[in-house]
Amino acid sequence: MISSYRDLRVWQRSMDLVVRIYALAGRMPASELYGLRAQMQRAAVSVPANIAEGQGRDHLGDYLRHLSIAKGSLTELETHLEIARRLGYLGESDTAQVLQECDEIGKMLGALSRRLRKQANT
Repeated sequence: MISSYRDLRVWQRSMDLVVRIYALAGRMPASELYGLRAQMQRAAVSVPANIAEGQGRDHLGDYLRHLSIAKGSLTELETHLEIARRLGYLGESDTAQVLQECDEIGKMLGALSRRLRKQANT
């Protein structure tokens, strides 16, 4: 039973992603402290934050909107990762692993949204 956003696997996985992104971003050049590094961190943090905020709302429409925002932040993060890889800040293997995690979380967000829409229509 889901009694809190903390019970959602997608929230738990996205929290793990935040930790991984902070570790990867910490390896980037200091010159990117307020650039790409900060954008990656903000986008990563936005994913679980929006899942939590949406689940805490009283209306399904608000919840779905926040899940959509989380998905958008996830794709933003994927773009930042690709930029960091192309600039040589992150290695191919690190980037591939994190992009795989992003893909899995994105699928989980989609499944949660579909399930909520289905429940609303019954």
